[in-house]
Amino acid sequence: MKRLIIALFVVGLMSNVALAAEDGAAIFKAKCAMCHGPNGEGKTGPRLAGTALTADQIADALTKGAQGKKAPHAKPMAGLTPDQATAVAAYVKSLK
Repeated sequence: MKRLIIALFVVGLMSNVALAAEDGAAIFKAKCAMCHGPNGEGKTGPRLAGTALTADQIADALTKGAQGKKAPHAKPMAGLTPDQATAVAAYVKSLK
């Protein structure tokens, strides 16, 4: 019985890691795609696919804002946690 509980716990942890990766894509599609395009190709906002920015720079821009950027990125993105910003940044870096 203990082995079953441990196995279920491990499976649960692994699924949470997978969900975090999916969350980055889902959050991007919900909050970013309207300006940056569904595949990061750019629309009213700049192209993000293939960006030279690091994941840390992207996450910082989302959580802290970026001086000299147009709205909404001049200020931190409302309603976005640091973990969500990290997930979005990882998703953006995966776009080619």
